[in-house]
Amino acid sequence: MTKPGDFAHSSSTEGFFQTLPTIEPQYTLPVLVQGEQRDAQSISDDPVLARILQQYLPPRAQATVGASIHKLSRRVLEPAILSHATEAETNVPILRPLTTFGQENRNDPLWTCAGWNALKDIGIEEGIVARAYDQGVTTHNRRIDQFGHAHVWSHSSAMTMCPMSMVDGAAKLLLRHKNDADGDQPGLHRVIAESYRRLTSTDPSEAWTSGQWMTERTGGSDVSGTETVARRLSDGEIASDTAAGRDKDAIGLPLGPWRLDGFKWFSSATDSDMTVLLARTPKGISAFYMPLRRGAGGAARGATELNGVRIQRLKSKLGTRALPTAELEIRGARGWLLGEEGRGVKEISAILNITRIHAAAGSAAYWARGLAVCRAYSKVRLVRGRPLRENAQHAFWMARETVRYWAAAHLTFFGAALLGCGEQGWEAAAAGSIGGEGLVPRAGEAREALLRLLTPVVKAQVSLASVRGLREAMECLGGVGYCENSEDGGVLNVAKMFRDAIANTIWEGTASVMAEDVRRVLADRRIARGNAVEAVFGAWAAAVLDRCRPRFAPECDVVRERLQALVAVVQTSGPAELEYRSRDVLEHIEAVTAAALLLYNAHSDGDQVASHVASRYVRSIALPNSRYQLQAPDWKSESDVDYLIFLGKGYHSSGGAQEKL
Repeated sequence: MTKPGDFAHSSSTEGFFQTLPTIEPQYTLPVLVQGEQRDAQSISDDPVLARILQQYLPPRAQATVGASIHKLSRRVLEPAILSHATEAETNVPILRPLTTFGQENRNDPLWTCAGWNALKDIGIEEGIVARAYDQGVTTHNRRIDQFGHAHVWSHSSAMTMCPMSMVDGAAKLLLRHKNDADGDQPGLHRVIAESYRRLTSTDPSEAWTSGQWMTERTGGSDVSGTETVARRLSDGEIASDTAAGRDKDAIGLPLGPWRLDGFKWFSSATDSDMTVLLARTPKGISAFYMPLRRGAGGAARGATELNGVRIQRLKSKLGTRALPTAELEIRGARGWLLGEEGRGVKEISAILNITRIHAAAGSAAYWARGLAVCRAYSKVRLVRGRPLRENAQHAFWMARETVRYWAAAHLTFFGAALLGCGEQGWEAAAAGSIGGEGLVPRAGEAREALLRLLTPVVKAQVSLASVRGLREAMECLGGVGYCENSEDGGVLNVAKMFRDAIANTIWEGTASVMAEDVRRVLADRRIARGNAVEAVFGAWAAAVLDRCRPRFAPECDVVRERLQALVAVVQTSGPAELEYRSRDVLEHIEAVTAAALLLYNAHSDGDQVASHVASRYVRSIALPNSRYQLQAPDWKSESDVDYLIFLGKGYHSSGGAQEKL
């Protein structure tokens, strides 16, 4: 008979304690061990990133860019970085709208913590934006370089990638106008040149960040109702500002000749140095550049103040808590007209295309960290005396999530590859790489049309998939996954990443907005005479599948059937029906594109893991009742593959870890 005291009881300091999972560096350079070369895929915790870099970068660039990403993969796990991220999440931005005696605080109404500012500086030092604009790099795709670094930085950056993405968009827009003459805006050329230099600098002491102010109370992504107005200042008004010492910005550049007044309802990165915004002029909606600060005038030499901006209040959000997002009143701000008056929406599209790719990339990066936590947890968690990694049902579940993540990662980086080739030219950005030569169209018109079509697809589908993926990662950890784990540097805080990732499904346009954007592309007579789905997208997909068919004939048949279904939907639907089915169109394009990319990647070297991932993804997208339905092997064989996909080549279904080869 058991008596009380026969068993030791647990307490807050005694008994079983869960072993702390160890998060491995995301990317590791190939190494030579005992005379044998071990490739990056087999020793990196995130093997799909290694395969993507190998696919889109020439060999020499793989070494140099890879070395930098290798280093950053370790830096993001350093206690100091994790401490900054935890502080930014804990000590959230504060608004101090009034001075001690109740006057409007025009000097420093917004406070952000040291951790937030330190992370912004680190992103600048690492060239998270600048890499895309380094004109000295002419032998590889700068966008793959940039987004490769962002992939291992975003999940530790505490949402500082939001202002960085806006910096990228602003730099892209200003680069377009860098050679513009002053025209009727004296000083414009000098302002744009200096602003661009600062946006693309890697020196935190002089680098700038940018905001992007478009959203107003009249309605989200619909900028047609813009109520902010702009008018040219009179000579007398400009002379008055000059006499008062309010004619220069914070670094002494002249302020623009336009006055802006209005209200922006949802403006992120409120602590930036400049912004790009839309305002209504007599000729329509126009784009403006506006510095955030100006000389304050008066007796205090060198004093500055906000440039006609009043922060009304900070938004209280589900996630992105470290990021200052505000309602802004603009009254008497001075700015510069960018491009033609009345053509603001076209101008701002240069920013939107960049930031939409960033939204997808940030989502994929968060998903990568979520799965990294799942892998680490599965290796040390004990369930009924056995490691969780030995549970076949668990491995099956996690392998399925890994396949979905691989598809999203390939989709995102293909968008980046297209973007880079458009900026640098095919010869500079694609030649010499496996993926560049086999996936990216040489013809500029076809490449640009493909990017135009795929950008909203990538943004919508990857951001949505990552939210689902991070929810699954939370469940993997059980109750711990639901908790806000800021201990241990917050590296296991999947809940925080889940909250932040949701923003990407809304920011820069919801899936419905993206679906409507795709519908407009498909109906655009300027693109392949209105036949983009066949002449542009279908032609690209068919060419890729033809390359892959010798190794993946059944899979290619499945993807072709899905492509035919897409073409049928587009060509047999009238405008109203196509609008109704536009989300289905998104899913069809995503399925065909991701499948083609996965098959091509596996076909390039016949890698075992990549081949299994590609086949499984294709199996998951087959149409119901298809005559090309792929039959899975028996469950025991599938179980062995589960471990291979989820945990890598070093683990097998018996649960033990083999030496990684």
